[in-house]
Amino acid sequence: MKDAFAAARLGSVDLRNRILKAATFEGRTPDALVTDDLIEFHTEFARGGVAMTTVAYCAVAPEGRTERRQLWMRPEALPGLIRLTDAVHAEGAKVSAQLGHAGPVADGAQHRRPVTPSRMISPIALRPTLRPDTARIAELVAAHERAALLAEQAGFDAVELHFGHNYLISSFLSPLLNRRRDGYGGDLAARARLAREVAEAVYRSVGGRLAVTAKLNMTDGVLGGLQPDDALRVARWLEADGTLDALELTAGSSLLNPMRLFHGTPPRREFAEAFPSPPLRAGLRIAGPAFLRNYPYRPMYLLDLARRFRAGLTMPLILLGGIADRPAVDSAMAEGFDLVAIGRGLLRTPDLVHRMADNPDLPDLCTHCNLCMPTIYTRTRCPVRDGD
Repeated sequence: MKDAFAAARLGSVDLRNRILKAATFEGRTPDALVTDDLIEFHTEFARGGVAMTTVAYCAVAPEGRTERRQLWMRPEALPGLIRLTDAVHAEGAKVSAQLGHAGPVADGAQHRRPVTPSRMISPIALRPTLRPDTARIAELVAAHERAALLAEQAGFDAVELHFGHNYLISSFLSPLLNRRRDGYGGDLAARARLAREVAEAVYRSVGGRLAVTAKLNMTDGVLGGLQPDDALRVARWLEADGTLDALELTAGSSLLNPMRLFHGTPPRREFAEAFPSPPLRAGLRIAGPAFLRNYPYRPMYLLDLARRFRAGLTMPLILLGGIADRPAVDSAMAEGFDLVAIGRGLLRTPDLVHRMADNPDLPDLCTHCNLCMPTIYTRTRCPVRDGD
């Protein structure tokens, strides 16, 4: 069994252990640029012992943001990104940039039409979407490549490609959202073409110098969406392409079923109060139980599904979901996963890695109340920890 607290390697990157800070949108970039607050957010996890922290969300284009104040990869962002990576490295940790395009999850405050594989009325932006032609798709692939090169210039050690949660590339994988009948829609191979092209372009540009990973849905958790059998086929194609150093396994749809990823108490009232758009606030109050469904929390809640991927793949896999104590970390290693990623548990206890190493019996301090989720619209944090 691998020792989660011993040194490891991810692609070309040496890690001090096998525990990663999962990407959680920080809400700390009011001008879509790095701030001291964002830097401190990530250096706190680095001081706390994680092997690598993930900066989320680094959009590859301005219309690819889920929220207009979100960071997007452009030359103006470079000085701040360099300050961020230098600060994390000074604490002995590595740092990854999560690269992606929001697609149907983009908000309506950017005065740009959301990009979706097929035309629809965006329930988030409340406007018709843009169906990209093949020339526009080629530009989206190039945007991922440019963003990866900028990440390398900024000193990042890795990039994580966002292929989950019905963001743009995930929406192309979904038979529910992708109704195209050209080379990017129809059967699974065509729906997976964009994911494979993005991975190939990014790996061609920075692979071997930066670690290249992808966050891939095992299921959308939506009737008619991507299901596990097809997701595993996509994962096998990505593995055969040799364009990724690891896959991080996830689930759920930020567009249609976000709680499939999170589990635990759905913060419906708090989300409705936090939504910046009055129509969305009203809509969530009405549709809250259908949108924010109740998935009771249990430790390692994605493990049963992830086992199918572990059995069907040989490439390194990162386990996510309900990992917040030493028994869960050790169980992931025993199950054959190569690394673990922790989100809410680290928001609650930023020095969790040091604490688990020193005290294997340390209980999970995260209450899984999910009150951290609505704070993304202001400044992502754990309200329970704030109240301690």
